[in-house]
Amino acid sequence: MADLIPHIDVNPKGKVKALVVWMHGLGDSGHGFAPLVPELRLADELGIRFVFPHAPVKPITINNNMPMRAWYDINSFDFNQRADEAGVRESAQALQQLIDYELDANQLSADKLVIAGFSQGAVMAYHLGCRQTQPAAGILALSGYLAMTDKLPTELSEAAKKTPILAMHGTQDEVVPCQLGKASAQAVKQAGFDLRWQDYPMQHNVCTEQVADISAWLTKILAD
Repeated sequence: MADLIPHIDVNPKGKVKALVVWMHGLGDSGHGFAPLVPELRLADELGIRFVFPHAPVKPITINNNMPMRAWYDINSFDFNQRADEAGVRESAQALQQLIDYELDANQLSADKLVIAGFSQGAVMAYHLGCRQTQPAAGILALSGYLAMTDKLPTELSEAAKKTPILAMHGTQDEVVPCQLGKASAQAVKQAGFDLRWQDYPMQHNVCTEQVADISAWLTKILAD
């Protein structure tokens, strides 16, 4: 078996009953969102294990080829051509291997899995979640967009359509414009997915109200 992608984890106090795999954004690392877990104030009985993978370091075209952690290269400011398809697919393969390992190691079924991400991580959450062979408990896409929109209808999994999706975005986001997030969410809905959209008066970040909404959503979908 190949080495798993590097990651950190935050474990529940008791038995692991559910799994959240959460991908960070460009230039960040798995450490970026790990401190959010206590702020979610999730009940111990939910038994949620959080796994935060680290993206590989690679040169980013639009940043003068500066090396940084990224799930894929960003080739252009044109959002239709923004995501490097080969990079998305390569990262998806590594992340899927991690997901499969975690489910097996913790003796969990797919209906106890949440695939989450922020910005580039949300791109990966959409990509992975919509292609799962078994319905997951949920997909959480924060301040992100859908890569390769034209390929979703032919690559999606019919089983994955049963997975609830929560897409969240800041109305003042200047990194990934809210309109792009909305258009992506609409494309996912049109493909047959059950998607809920929420926006907040914020920029490219996470706000307190949003954290409370995420907590309520996770509690709902992962409750026994």
